[in-house]
Amino acid sequence: MKLSKGWIALIVIVGLIFILGTWMSGTYNGMVTKDEAVAKAWSQVENVYQRRADLIPNLVKTVEGAANFEKSTLKEVMAARASATSVKIDPTHLNESNIAAFQKAQDGLSSALSRLMVVVERYPELKANQNFLELQAQLEGTENRISVERGKFNDEVNGYNNVIRHFPGNIMAVMFSFEKKGYFQAQAGAEKAPGVSFDFGK
Repeated sequence: MKLSKGWIALIVIVGLIFILGTWMSGTYNGMVTKDEAVAKAWSQVENVYQRRADLIPNLVKTVEGAANFEKSTLKEVMAARASATSVKIDPTHLNESNIAAFQKAQDGLSSALSRLMVVVERYPELKANQNFLELQAQLEGTENRISVERGKFNDEVNGYNNVIRHFPGNIMAVMFSFEKKGYFQAQAGAEKAPGVSFDFGK
């Protein structure tokens, strides 16, 4: 049976529509998968920062038990903690400005903790306090996890941003409002996440 030109044209059109639909579906689903991976990585970042925040009240309570410890330093740490925990980001709005605001608040807490540890060096009794030593170890571990999770987050963001910015994926990104996400930026002169030094010459 010989097909007419009209039928051939119709078959070609239907085939093209099927191919286009398949491509669009696959591209969209791929973007959704990348977007979910970024959101998951972000939740891990939040978890490790929250763990650090949860350790601070016990740290402050332990430190303030030392005779004549500088109260202003402890108040500064708690104020920085309050600022850091007040900055929340919806995973659907992980843009550069929001990430920068979150990082600034967390870096402020890191700086306050570093200053606290400098003051602690003047109090030998704290260096022998078992509770303080345990908190010290937990905070060190948490700082390491923060660095790791930030790196993983940046990797996921990089993969996502590449997909939505390269042709032809950028067309789909515009159609379905997939927007570029922000990265954590390294501090000037630092190769890792803001850390807290607990080295008392042990």
